[in-house]
Amino acid sequence: MPQLTPDALRDAVARSAPSRLPALTQHLFEATTNAQQTQSLAPLRAFVHSWAVFVAIERHPARAERLRELERIVEAGEADPSNAITEIRTIREAAEAELWRPGTTPRVPSPAA
Repeated sequence: MPQLTPDALRDAVARSAPSRLPALTQHLFEATTNAQQTQSLAPLRAFVHSWAVFVAIERHPARAERLRELERIVEAGEADPSNAITEIRTIREAAEAELWRPGTTPRVPSPAA
């Protein structure tokens, strides 16, 4: 995992999913603006958490592809999405667990903090 800073996350996204850079840039702009307006670091913590989970998922191409497949199933709305939603949750939880695993540096603060 990269350092959990906006610049390091931007670099990681540029390598793993360059098409997502505009979304990251927009999210960072919004988080920075909200942090300034509210005088709180919570929006920046939420940004780091969100993109750190994204990078953790993208680090495993098979897992990233499975997530995209599950998201397509849910978006299509053609079948009961319960199993797909459960598997999406499992993938995201596994990625989040990687952020808190000993040896990952630094740990990302909880978005609720």
